[in-house]
Amino acid sequence: MAAGTAAGAWVLILGLWGSVVGGQNITAHIGEPLVLNCRGAPRKPPQQLEWKLNTGRTEAWKVLSPQGSPWESVARVLPNGSLLLPAVGIQDEGTFRCRAMSRRGKEAKSNYRVRVYEIPGKPEIVDPASELTVGVPTKVGTCVSEGSYPAGTLSWHLDGKPLIPDGKGVLVKEETRRHPESGLFTLQSELIVTLAQGDAAGPTFFCSFSPALPRHRALNTAPIQPIVRSGRIPSSESVPLEVQLLIEPEGGVVSQGGTVTLTCEASAQPPSQIHWIKDGIPLPLPPSPVLLIPEAGPQDEGAYSCVATHPSQGTKESPAVNVIIETGEEGRAAGSVGGSGLGTLALALGILGGLGLAALLIGAIMWRKRQHRGEERKAPENQEEEEERAELNQSEEPDAAESGAGGP
Repeated sequence: MAAGTAAGAWVLILGLWGSVVGGQNITAHIGEPLVLNCRGAPRKPPQQLEWKLNTGRTEAWKVLSPQGSPWESVARVLPNGSLLLPAVGIQDEGTFRCRAMSRRGKEAKSNYRVRVYEIPGKPEIVDPASELTVGVPTKVGTCVSEGSYPAGTLSWHLDGKPLIPDGKGVLVKEETRRHPESGLFTLQSELIVTLAQGDAAGPTFFCSFSPALPRHRALNTAPIQPIVRSGRIPSSESVPLEVQLLIEPEGGVVSQGGTVTLTCEASAQPPSQIHWIKDGIPLPLPPSPVLLIPEAGPQDEGAYSCVATHPSQGTKESPAVNVIIETGEEGRAAGSVGGSGLGTLALALGILGGLGLAALLIGAIMWRKRQHRGEERKAPENQEEEEERAELNQSEEPDAAESGAGGP
């Protein structure tokens, strides 16, 4: 009992000689004045007190007193011992301490932890989506908040419920920037969602800014309501985009004036946009999965391919197919036999027949030449025989005359 009485007496004595005020957290709006009270200080001079400041403006403790000069336009001690900061800023965040002695010799201390804040304007959604496709990752929009301090956070909500990023159906890309002069923050948050079959037909999205300091309400953007279009639910394993080009007639060979039909088939859903290429040059045609070439002519010959562009699987080009135009003569030759194969056979037989006829003509000519030469060789022999016969006839005539003259 005596020990307890003694302890109580010591507590009373310490209370009479001085008291320490516990540290307080002070929140001040940037640009507004701030007054910190020095507890225990006499209300009027003379006063025994001093303020010590450790903020972003100081490298060490800064000491201010009623007898000293004010610290430029940053802070000064008022006549009642309080400390005035005319326009608090980000650099004024820190610790403030006051030590005062009352007229009765009682010492008091005050500790303050000062933090500043700035509430930004209402956030907004930039580039909002007008429609979403089920099963396809789509950007909903970018939420932007400018001029906050501390930075704070942005969050997305769907039909009034917070959206939690999971890296699959909900993807959020965030960016924080700080102004080099004002020190205020700009926040950006981009939302990408992949709606599943059965999700709300008319979803409502909005973005919310939450200040970093407590007891400050959140700020919400205006809601957006994109249209939802049906699509397929993506499988657990992503199917690569496959593009196939079909041509009719098969093989790409068509008579001049005929019709060629090219059909581009892409495996992915929703349907891809199809563009056409001829000989490596894009054709200036609107997107279409079918390319029709009526009354085909020589100008339509070439290598054709199609390019499929899918919103989530990118772009892929099909293998090329060749379009060949047959002229009219080739078509008639082929038609007289009954087909391209029979026409080729008839052409080969015709060539062989022509070669045989030419060989017969050459043989006849050669035989005729040989016969003519034989006749030329026999002609001189007959002439000599005739000359010999003439000479014999002449020699017989004189003999006959002489025999006639010698008779009676």
